[in-house]
Amino acid sequence: MTKVLSVGGSIIAPDGVDVELLASFSKMVCKWLEEHEDGRLVFVAGGGAPARVYQNAYRAVAEKFDDRQKKMLSFENADETNNACDWIGITATRLNAQILKTVFGPLCRQPVITDPTKLCDFTGRIIVAAGWKPGFSTDTDAVYLAEQFNADTVVNLSNIEKVYTDDPRKNPDARPIDKISWTDFRKMVGDEWIPGKNCPFDPIASKKAQELGLKVICAAGKNIDNIENILNDKDYVGTTIEGK
Repeated sequence: MTKVLSVGGSIIAPDGVDVELLASFSKMVCKWLEEHEDGRLVFVAGGGAPARVYQNAYRAVAEKFDDRQKKMLSFENADETNNACDWIGITATRLNAQILKTVFGPLCRQPVITDPTKLCDFTGRIIVAAGWKPGFSTDTDAVYLAEQFNADTVVNLSNIEKVYTDDPRKNPDARPIDKISWTDFRKMVGDEWIPGKNCPFDPIASKKAQELGLKVICAAGKNIDNIENILNDKDYVGTTIEGK
């Protein structure tokens, strides 16, 4: 039994590393593994807030370039700029993944995975992965790993409790969603990935998850009891995305 959890970087390190959260998360995970002898967990660390801080810093620096700097230092097109910003985000995911791996010590025997398509022997109880390459977020890496390890569900942990019909910070009429089909969800998030894009589950990951017939549960990453309920197939608070 393998469970895949995409752990948002804003959960691991919203400003600095959230020590209390990681300690509570580790305690819950150790308990779950003790209770499920055949259980294995795959964690995929996101870049989250740290990634966006550095991506925004690059963009702010670039805005200050004079004509000579723009000629010498600016990328030729938006794709190259997005590629560079993606690499900044990927680097943030790898730092977050390393602290997550270190927290779980001997339970996680392999190095941090940075290519989810490369076959990996699961020799411990936990595997930790990070960003792979530009063009999508670590949500996509989580989907690839679910495919590799025959997991039917990806649990996407972030700083939101549920997916909403619109941004509730901007639209007071936005409503929380308990269940939604992949077709309707993909209409909400679109098909294009932009580095630093803040969406419940990235468009590239959504397309592949739909193709694989995966279920994705979006839930709050700081609600440890709720995460444990999800792992134990009990009632939980969150948004379930599945079906056509």
